[in-house]
Amino acid sequence: MSDVPVLEIGGTHVTAALVDTVSWEPVASSVVRRPVPAQAAADDTLDAVAAVSDGLGAGPGARWGVAVPGPFDYAKGIGRFRGIGKFESLDGVDVGAGLLARLLPRPGAISFLNDADAFAVGEYRAGAARGHDRAVCITLGTGIGSSFLAAGRPLTEGPGVPPEGRVHRLTVDGLPLEEVVSRRAVRARHASLTGRHDPELDVRDIAALARDGEQSAVRTLQECFGALGRALAPWCTAFRPGVLVFGGSMTASWDVIGPAVRAGLGAAGAPAAVLVRTARRPAHAPLIGAAHWALRHTAGPAAVRT
Repeated sequence: MSDVPVLEIGGTHVTAALVDTVSWEPVASSVVRRPVPAQAAADDTLDAVAAVSDGLGAGPGARWGVAVPGPFDYAKGIGRFRGIGKFESLDGVDVGAGLLARLLPRPGAISFLNDADAFAVGEYRAGAARGHDRAVCITLGTGIGSSFLAAGRPLTEGPGVPPEGRVHRLTVDGLPLEEVVSRRAVRARHASLTGRHDPELDVRDIAALARDGEQSAVRTLQECFGALGRALAPWCTAFRPGVLVFGGSMTASWDVIGPAVRAGLGAAGAPAAVLVRTARRPAHAPLIGAAHWALRHTAGPAAVRT
């Protein structure tokens, strides 16, 4: 099978594509991205997700790869979205069975993968982590996603791996990491330094202010992203990745947040040999990763019924 159908389900959108496994590129004409109703009823949400793939050109009986955010039972294809403010109607729902009944032509199987892991596997296969036996990949968006890879496979336990492979569970300076560095935390820190809360000011705007020399913005980025580097440093020491790859929307401001991350890593003693890179395939890595996973991993029983 040279073209693998995939879905990437985000918090506000769904992307469908065919991935050519010879070139490891999404077939350009196949890529479709549409909004998804994260607060709708379960049937409406599944209908919307499946509709994005209409006309994709997948063959009957194809194995699909689906990248989806957690919490999710990836082996069984069941949503565990409780108390997180999105997709809560899918909590306890057999998403695998729901998609098998809706996707046309009917799939032979569906393999689910965490979205941060899909990004990491895609970067390992065709991006910044390629050629590295061990890699840590971090996504910086609304929150912080992560994946610890060994030989291209995400690890959820073992030496040097944080609980479930998820750095958002870590603490720094006595606080949960996402209380220090996340979209919400960065905006809150800047507001506290300026004494002004601007609901329209986002991380990219704070980055632009930092480029212009606004000291509150400079300090915000140094503090928040320096803390991220300090939080990651012990895990880089323990896991010994060859490369640390950053992706996600915040990396559009890497010129001003990257130095703070590097400074934090250095201050906390991260190995100097670890390469620090931004993603080479930021938009397509999750699609490539989902395709790679679909071809090489057996889906759980709820996701393979035909």
